[in-house]
Amino acid sequence: MKNFKFIFLGMLALSTMGLSSAPKKGTATFELSDWPKQMSKIHSMELDLAGVNLNQKQVDLIINNDQIESLKKLGFKLISTNFNSNKSSPDSGYQSPVKIESSLKQYAAKFPNLAQLTSIGKSLEGRDIWAIRLTKDVATNNPAKPHILFNSMHHAREVMTAEVGLDIVDQLLTQYGKDASITQWMDSYEIWVIPMFNVDGNNLVWTHDSMWRKNARGGYGVDINRNYPYAWNSCNGSGSSQSAQDFHGASAASEPETKVMMNFVNQVRPVFEISYHSYSELVIYPYGCPNQHTQTKDVIEKIGKELASKLVSDNGKGTYTAGTAPELLYAVDGGDIDWLYHEAQVIPFVIEINSNGQGFQPSYSKWRDITVQRQREGWKYLLNRMSGSAIHGQVTDQKGTPITNAKLHITGPTNQDYAVNNEGYFFVILNPGNYSITVQAPGTENTSKNITVANKPIELPMKMFTAKSL
Repeated sequence: MKNFKFIFLGMLALSTMGLSSAPKKGTATFELSDWPKQMSKIHSMELDLAGVNLNQKQVDLIINNDQIESLKKLGFKLISTNFNSNKSSPDSGYQSPVKIESSLKQYAAKFPNLAQLTSIGKSLEGRDIWAIRLTKDVATNNPAKPHILFNSMHHAREVMTAEVGLDIVDQLLTQYGKDASITQWMDSYEIWVIPMFNVDGNNLVWTHDSMWRKNARGGYGVDINRNYPYAWNSCNGSGSSQSAQDFHGASAASEPETKVMMNFVNQVRPVFEISYHSYSELVIYPYGCPNQHTQTKDVIEKIGKELASKLVSDNGKGTYTAGTAPELLYAVDGGDIDWLYHEAQVIPFVIEINSNGQGFQPSYSKWRDITVQRQREGWKYLLNRMSGSAIHGQVTDQKGTPITNAKLHITGPTNQDYAVNNEGYFFVILNPGNYSITVQAPGTENTSKNITVANKPIELPMKMFTAKSL
């Protein structure tokens, strides 16, 4: 019995050690001579791809010595290694889940007329996922106000992303009434910020492994950003084994965090969204699978490239690069921005902040303020774009009752179909040009109008889209 107890305790100790009993890992940088082929090989080997430097055709991998030797035998050119970069926990300046909650509660208490804090759901381990709603007269519900969403940290180790989210909150609240643009945005829109989405995973970053990426499922974790239903596990853009850093989960939307985001987005229906990640200095837009293009490619691509041009690189030379994931990196299936675009009609972007020189967890004192200040140009650009070329209004019946199942059929320079929200409102971003707008709803006559969209939103008269009973 004593021997059994000794063996059991030994096994328990090994099980709780986690990665400490595995071969030591560090960061290795490789230069790729055949980008598509070698990136595909990295994915097939389920290696942990940390980030890239597109200009130098280099990739950073979190890897052990045996894996390094395997890649060298396959012809990969090793540039450098660093086995001292992965600390037991991040710089203490960064935010833990407890710190995030405390900071958001302080903002909501200090600015009660501008900020409202809400838990949008629970994580796998029962933690609150906090979102803060920012707008003038926040206690008053105004369904006519369009929404915009900023979220950070789908991946737990990407700690700088939470700083960007908190900085958005801080800037909008502290500069309201002082900065004309911020005041206009807060008066006109509802701005939602989720500074830390993967709360369980971030807890593991502080308590278990500073390089933890996924959520807390079963000790192995699921990559939340490969778990969304649209195109889930469809184009070799995620891992099928639990050990893979991009493991997509047992089924689409299997994770409670995924469901929380989906339910929230369906309720809020934002016009734009930025999902902050790190690192590689990229702006990524849908779709994540090769040879698939969005219906509104001309609109999304134009905004994405303009957004990237606003973001200065860490070295102060040049700006970010924009494109789809397959164009820039590799296939991604089950990602949040693909689901947001295809299922919720959001115009979404991933921004990969910081360069490979800084990595996931750069010095807080050296890089925090520089990073968030440079990222301001991106989210401010997107808020400014809300007042650019677009159409908005509400579909009602003859009595003014919203028609919530109406669809807009839009033809012109960009063709698209757009479903109104649950109050009958729509806000559609378009490029300038001449369009034909037809409103369709079951049991009603179609209503059509030809319009010219210039460089500011057109508010369409309600009578234009009054559905007529048959």
